[in-house]
Amino acid sequence: MLEGKAVVIDTDMSLEMQAQAMAFASQALDLYEVFDCKSIAAYIKKEFDKMYGPGWQCVVGTSFRCFLPISKELSYIIH
Repeated sequence: MLEGKAVVIDTDMSLEMQAQAMAFASQALDLYEVFDCKSIAAYIKKEFDKMYGPGWQCVVGTSFRCFLPISKELSYIIH
């Protein structure tokens, strides 16, 4: 397991969902190399789909920008 501290900068997720996202990220980092962003994102998405239903998107990396037209009622973001 990687040592370090995750920090949630901005989100509209519940505290429970934030904790679950961090747990899934930690599990993914135990399974995959830290620079294998695609596999880490796929793992987190798969686990969220199982727990909260399909339709989740997950972006993992150090340098990315995105624009997603998401309705405010249905968006959950961790930055």
